[in-house]
Order: sequence, then C-alpha cells, then structure tokens
Amino acid sequence: MSPSRPLDQSSKLKNVLYEIRGKAVTEAARLEAEGQRVLWLNTGNPAEFDFEAPYQIVGDMIASIPHAHGYSDSRGILPARRAVVTRYETVPGFPRFDVDDVYLGNGVSELITIVLQALLDEGDEVLIPAPDYPLWTAMTSLAGGTPVHYRCDEQNGWEPDTELVASLITPRTKALVVINPNNPTGAVYSEQTVRRLAEIAAEHGLLLLADEIYDRILYDGATHTPVATMAPDQLVITFNGLSKTYRVAGYRSGWMAITGPKAHAQGFLEGIYLLASTRLCPNVPAQHAVQAALNGVQTIDELTAPGGRLHEQMRVAWEGLNAIPGVSCHRPGGALYLFPRLDPEVHEIHDDSRLVYDLLVSERILVVSGTGFNWPHPDHLRLVTLPEARVMGEAVERLGNFLASYRQ
Repeated sequence: MSPSRPLDQSSKLKNVLYEIRGKAVTEAARLEAEGQRVLWLNTGNPAEFDFEAPYQIVGDMIASIPHAHGYSDSRGILPARRAVVTRYETVPGFPRFDVDDVYLGNGVSELITIVLQALLDEGDEVLIPAPDYPLWTAMTSLAGGTPVHYRCDEQNGWEPDTELVASLITPRTKALVVINPNNPTGAVYSEQTVRRLAEIAAEHGLLLLADEIYDRILYDGATHTPVATMAPDQLVITFNGLSKTYRVAGYRSGWMAITGPKAHAQGFLEGIYLLASTRLCPNVPAQHAVQAALNGVQTIDELTAPGGRLHEQMRVAWEGLNAIPGVSCHRPGGALYLFPRLDPEVHEIHDDSRLVYDLLVSERILVVSGTGFNWPHPDHLRLVTLPEARVMGEAVERLGNFLASYRQ
C-alpha cells in the first residue's frame, strides 16, 4: 500500500478569510462543551436569542412540505419570485422587473458567490467598502478577482468617501459593492451618497451590487434609499432575504433582483443562469416561506420602533459603550450591530484578534475583531445587539471592566 499523499487546502483559499467564524469560535465551542456558558455576540443569529419566527411563515412551510420534495425551477418557485416582484412594486422609484429577473438562493451568501463567479476573470477588480461584510472580499478572491477596498468615514457617520471611490477605479474595475444599511457599522447612507455612488458607476460602466439585507431594520426615523432607485438606467443586482427581517436565518432563504438594461450583459446573465442551474435549485421548503413573509404583517416594525426590543437593545449597548473610557461608537441607523472604536491613546491594541480571544477566555464573551471586516487598523470590534437589553447592558459593562486592566 503506497503512503498517502499529503493534502493541503487549495491555493485559491490563500486570501479567503471569514473571522466571524474564525479560531475564537472554535475555542468558544470547546468552552461550551466543557459546560461553560458563552455569550455569542459574533453572528447575527436571532434564533439564539429567543426571537421566534412569524407563525405565518412557519405555517406555510409546514403546509408545503408534503409537496416540496422535488426540484423546482433553477431560479426558484414562481409564487416566491412573484412575491419578490410585488415587494419592490411598493418601493417608490424602484425600476420594474419581471419574475425571470429574480433568483432565489440558499441565503444571500450563495447568490453573492454565483454572481461573482459569473462576473470575474483573473485580476478583475471589485470595489468593496471597508469595513465590509467579509464574504464579499472572500468570494471576490475565490472567484479570481481582486478586492479593492474604499474607506468609509467614521467621522462622517461611516458614509463612504465617494471621491475616494472614484479615484480607485482602474480599467480592470468591474463592479461596485454597496452595503446599505451597513454591516458592521449600522450606517444608513444618505440619498445623496447613494446617488453619487450610482453616478460614479454610470460614469465608468460598473455593475452595481446592492447588499440590502437590512433594509427594513431601521431606527429613529432613518430612511433607506435602495441603490436601484438611484440607477434606473443601469444594471443593478439587489440582494435581500428573510434571515434578519423575519428572524429565520436557518431557513437560508434569500433572493436577488436584476434591474436595468441587460443587452450589454447577456453573457454575464447567461453565466448566472448556468451556475444557478448547476446547483439544481434552492431549498424548496424554504422557498415557500417567501410569499408568506413578504405578503404578511411586517412584524419587524414593532421591534425597531422606540421601545421595541431591537431598538432598546441597540440603545442600551450604544450608551454603555460610549460610557467606557477610551471607547466611542457611532449610533447605528439600522442593522443589528455596533462597531465601537478603541482609542489607541487609551487602549494600545496591536492585535485585535488576540484581544477577541483574551476577552473570550476572561469574560466568556465572543465578539469579532474589526480587522475581520477588512478594516486596516486593530482598533475596532463588532458586537451583535440581539441579546435582550439587560444581558446586552451587562455584557458591555463586563467589556468595560476587562478593557480597564487589559494590556498587550
């Protein structure tokens, strides 16, 4: 019998990072296996914090199971795609599109991967915000592309620096990613900013990729401006889904809607259809949740209103963070996260991944390092704001006590 050949990971994974589920997560799981309790503030998983799925969605899925055991159309079932079309018909200024312009996916993550694989040749560039949701950077690299990060300005409420965006464009730039409301900062971009980003894309012939999964998780009167409304005559792909607004992350039920002119992009769109077909179809039972979710009562509004659970959890955590010496945090307009800054003059952090690990070992609290979101400096952390307000307040207080004596 010949000796086994060593098997290493593919070189394609060299630049693929996803710290949200990185090494600290492995240690947290080990601690819990030993019977210790860990507060998981690393992922936006509502079910972990006793958020119930709306009963209409659960009921429709249960009712569909006896008839959902076969493959569907590779784009997804027609009633769900029709529900997505109808959802955007109520959004002022959103360009018209048809059911054939909608693809359902096993979460938005799968659809992002399909689009970038269909779009990119080796060395093509994609403009991605910093900080970003790291899947965009990871999948750009995996598809052979080059992520180019444009900085968002913390002093300006984490709005993108649009002139910097324009200055980074080269002949190899193919697409501009806009994450709004933003993960990890919670920023909700102004209409002026969204319009300017759309203008820049139009000036340079870039595909606009709009990650808008948090578009209905808004606080204190914040208004979301969909990218497609500012770019009716441009090719835009809008990504969204049920995971956050409807608290069913485990269903893995997302969609993308393609709007604008398509004649110049037939090869690319055929590539999307090809890749969607190779996965055969999205999970069929989860597709039956879409129509019930989009056509039913929008339960998120009560949760995000002042006094609602999501609003209060965000408020308590935000106030607590800003009360910690040397810590400042922009108040989010949306999403489920806080992205506080640790003043280097007060907290001299050289390795934020080590900080995350040390916090876990000391306090049994798991957060994510700012560099895990492709932020260039080790001076930020991301916290999920899903625990109830009392738990959130206690966690932030414990973080403050930890930082008071922490040294690297």
